[in-house]
Amino acid sequence: MPSLRDYRDRIKSVKSTRKITAAMKMVAASKLRRAQEQAEAARPYAVSMMNVMKRVAANMDAGTVSGLPLLMMGTGSDQRHLLVVVTADRGLCGGFNANIIKEARKAAYALKNAGKDVSIVCVGRKGFDAFQSDFKTLIRKSFIDVTSKKRIEYVDAQNVRDYIVGQFDLEQFDVCTLIYSSFKSILVQKPTQMQLIPFNMDDFLGGHSAADAEVSAATGLTSSYVFEPSESDILDALLPRNIGVQIYSALLDSAAGEQASRMTAMDNATRNAGEVIDSVTLKYNRARQAHITKELIEIISGAEAL
Repeated sequence: MPSLRDYRDRIKSVKSTRKITAAMKMVAASKLRRAQEQAEAARPYAVSMMNVMKRVAANMDAGTVSGLPLLMMGTGSDQRHLLVVVTADRGLCGGFNANIIKEARKAAYALKNAGKDVSIVCVGRKGFDAFQSDFKTLIRKSFIDVTSKKRIEYVDAQNVRDYIVGQFDLEQFDVCTLIYSSFKSILVQKPTQMQLIPFNMDDFLGGHSAADAEVSAATGLTSSYVFEPSESDILDALLPRNIGVQIYSALLDSAAGEQASRMTAMDNATRNAGEVIDSVTLKYNRARQAHITKELIEIISGAEAL
């Protein structure tokens, strides 16, 4: 049975832990507000960029599809896949990193089982560390200390984009998929997959069939605009920028989701620490009372013996 000293040391240790988790919760809450505002501010720009490309592509004639940039048309193959996995650089944020890593592993195993070649780019230390055990040979590049910055800048996304586009130009992969945590709310962060290269054909080939023409008319993607320079030239300029914008939006979502998950995890840890303190304190009081009772019995027994 633990001694009174053991109980006191346990209570002191848990109280110290509770102070740390409470402080981390407050820090995460303050960082979350800034990260959430930044993520929400960037999201409309990312959506607008996608819509602009869809409108330009939907305005093209069927005969000009073959002249589209490779970033949109692809290589014509889907044998080699590049997975860009965005995780946090730090832990203590609940299941945030584990959920993304699980989604990435699921995608990688599915591709490998289908006979595809898979390579991985890690954005964030936790993903890089997790893949060392089973996917070490597949890791092609890692970007560390990106999502942990006080403020994520567009240049951070540009660095990732430049590497991806450079590898595509060198014909190192056919399909690139971004895996990150989409920030829905403070309590909900959803692991998401987004195909960056080639640009999703089903989203923009609006006017090239009767059925697609109806969809384009309903969504208002087609127009009677005359583009100068050509639609192909515009897409050639917009596609790399769009990749950077989507990566930037994903980094901001990941940063906001990390802080939200950490705030929730530290709040739960603080509450759990309080419950442990109450439980150990109760045991301590019972043990102390038993100790006092035992001493009284010994005193009374000694007095009666005299």
